[in-house]
Amino acid sequence: MQKRWTRMCALALGVPLLLAILAACGPGTATTGSNGGGSGSTTIKVATDFPASGQDTANGKPAQNGAELAVNESKNLIPGYTLQFVPKDDVGAQGVNDPDTGKKNVTELIGDALVAGIVGPFNSAVAQAEMPVANQAPIVLISPSNTNQCLTQEGANVGCTGAQDKVPTLRPSGKVTYFRLATTDDHQGSVIADFLFQKKGLKKAYVVDDTTVYGVGIANVFVQEWQKLGGTIVGNRESKQKSNDYGGTVANVKAANPDVVFYGGTDSQGGTQLRQQLLNDSGTANLAFAGGDGIVTTAFAQAIGTKGGATYGTVAKVNETVLPAAKSFIDNYDKAYGADQYGAYSAGGYDCMKVLLNAIKSAIDSGAKTPKDSNDSAGAKTFRQAVIDAMMKTDYNGITGHHTFDKNGDTTNKVISIYQVADVNSKPDFKFIDQIAAK
Repeated sequence: MQKRWTRMCALALGVPLLLAILAACGPGTATTGSNGGGSGSTTIKVATDFPASGQDTANGKPAQNGAELAVNESKNLIPGYTLQFVPKDDVGAQGVNDPDTGKKNVTELIGDALVAGIVGPFNSAVAQAEMPVANQAPIVLISPSNTNQCLTQEGANVGCTGAQDKVPTLRPSGKVTYFRLATTDDHQGSVIADFLFQKKGLKKAYVVDDTTVYGVGIANVFVQEWQKLGGTIVGNRESKQKSNDYGGTVANVKAANPDVVFYGGTDSQGGTQLRQQLLNDSGTANLAFAGGDGIVTTAFAQAIGTKGGATYGTVAKVNETVLPAAKSFIDNYDKAYGADQYGAYSAGGYDCMKVLLNAIKSAIDSGAKTPKDSNDSAGAKTFRQAVIDAMMKTDYNGITGHHTFDKNGDTTNKVISIYQVADVNSKPDFKFIDQIAAK
């Protein structure tokens, strides 16, 4: 605008007069950006919301690190613009992930017009609190690790009816603004059931959940698939003990005499304590134990060790560590944060941020204008919608494979990796043992 306006002044008034009034003619057209002469800010903020401290550090911090690495490697992705990384921590006063804290974080991020999108959260319960707020803004949420299928899907075939029919509440605008790269629990729960029943020959399961959205959801799917296979659920379905004293549960497990205990939940919400207490009782120490990605952390593996019955866990994505294409990413991550800080969703955090950044670039390339400043709420709404529209067209090849999104914002890449606690480099950790394409 400034060049065109100056030229118009010259044509109308002549060069001599222009020199006299140039100051008046020019300042009114100053810009804060270089986006094709537009008036938008050249600073674009991208945020994360993960449990990056407290008891959930082993889950959230590696995912946050992966996202930050993606930003650091993308400084020149969008010429003329500066990317700014804004990490948020959704750990609450109890030292674990907290839905209310996550909701507060997202609300604050929405209030800054320069924030173009958010990578996260880690936990499905936090997503449930954040999604309606983000949907109404609107602003992109893209998670590497949320797996509860009812966040995006409806219907009896996926167990999302009645109280579990959450989509109308989570998507009040009726439009998709939430995306994820993790395979959902209707696949994760059934794959681990198939693996334990068909490949390990286990027939009787005792099921415990941590009462969270994620834990209850994956446990329900496991039970449904286990019974479909012909397996038996022994004893009563149990839930997290507030004191994390599972003495009563251990006694019940011993009496039920299962082949495996399946735990739906995270290590920080009782998974570590339950497994330790089972191992400490001679009557249950040799039982197999299994869970979803909520227990697949180095901290969990080191806390329980390798003695006793086998411990299995799934992760709702490909195992990038065995892929040649991921070597450079892993090397760069280890150099930046340390190999001991690598987590199950480090690569997922990285790929989520890359997908978001590519959508931002695509929106700008298609003519979308960034907000003028942090207070430009109208400009933010328009730009964020353009980013959402670009996200729907994602066709991305990354560290975790090839991703496009279906009509619900779920990835079309549905692979489950299976791990077992073992000695890895002389320390207990989760060792990759299988990878299964979901049905």
